[in-house]
Amino acid sequence: MTENEIITRLSHNGLIIKDLLDDVPAGQILYKPEDDQWCLLEVVCHLADEEVHDFRARCLSTIEDPSIQWPAIDPQGWVKLNKYIDQDFKYKVKTFLSERKKSVVLLRKIENPRWGNTYEHPRIGSVTARMMLHNWLMHDYLHIRQIHRLKTEYFRTVSAENLAYAGNW
Repeated sequence: MTENEIITRLSHNGLIIKDLLDDVPAGQILYKPEDDQWCLLEVVCHLADEEVHDFRARCLSTIEDPSIQWPAIDPQGWVKLNKYIDQDFKYKVKTFLSERKKSVVLLRKIENPRWGNTYEHPRIGSVTARMMLHNWLMHDYLHIRQIHRLKTEYFRTVSAENLAYAGNW
């Protein structure tokens, strides 16, 4: 898959995530299958923060000047620090979608991006801009799967019907 194809997928995934999170019933927004798992609100807050502070910032920084230290991130810590559970769901969905559009525009505006530029991460080792782009897309897919799982598990709890005919997850 080329970098341009990945950028297109990132754009399309924004629409997929929008559709998955559109008109979610109020009870489903905060539903957690287990206390230590995230609800849909926490997932979308995470996606919005990661879009700006992790993948976009780090990918663009590596393309522009891989010698510049990446901004610090704390995705797990942000859940409490940024009070994800107290955020407005619809606003956070709009925020993520707006930031995703900005990311795609910024990526497409770069003339002759240096995808091979390599940042030396103190724990991970060598990370190319290309690797960041690929991981950005994979991050989307992991959270799209998580959103599907949360919606599926919620539906199992509210449906009064036997759902065995639908098949196994």
